[in-house]
Amino acid sequence: MADIVNNPKARRDYEILETFEAGIVLHGTEVKALRAGKAQIADAFARVEKNQAWLHNAHIDEYSWGNRNNHQPKAARKLLLHKSEIRKLAAASAIKGHTLVPLSFYWKTGRVKVALAIGRGKQLYDKRQDLRERDSDRDLQRAMSHRLNR
Repeated sequence: MADIVNNPKARRDYEILETFEAGIVLHGTEVKALRAGKAQIADAFARVEKNQAWLHNAHIDEYSWGNRNNHQPKAARKLLLHKSEIRKLAAASAIKGHTLVPLSFYWKTGRVKVALAIGRGKQLYDKRQDLRERDSDRDLQRAMSHRLNR
């Protein structure tokens, strides 16, 4: 599982409740741009519309060697999921404060997959608590490694 692009804001701004693996419908130049690593999903989100899941606001740069049939960088892209998963995502996103956030794009057996998560927005104090926990874990690791190196 080689990551193409990650969404660093997702785990910082949202509490991840459940994750899903989704396929994504792409055009040829989009795949070539992703192979070159020319994408960003920091502002992207997913939405269920008419019993179909769509990824919005994901920016995949135009392929530099593409012609006039090059893709639109911010186009909505269809996500490929089972009906039961789409129903679950629709029900979860209907709850106030929950949203569908892409965590990463990655390759799986030659195809691009999207790690999609149901996230609940964090408040500022939640983010501070996470920072405190991360700092204390880092300090603990330093102390343990320092003790082992004696």
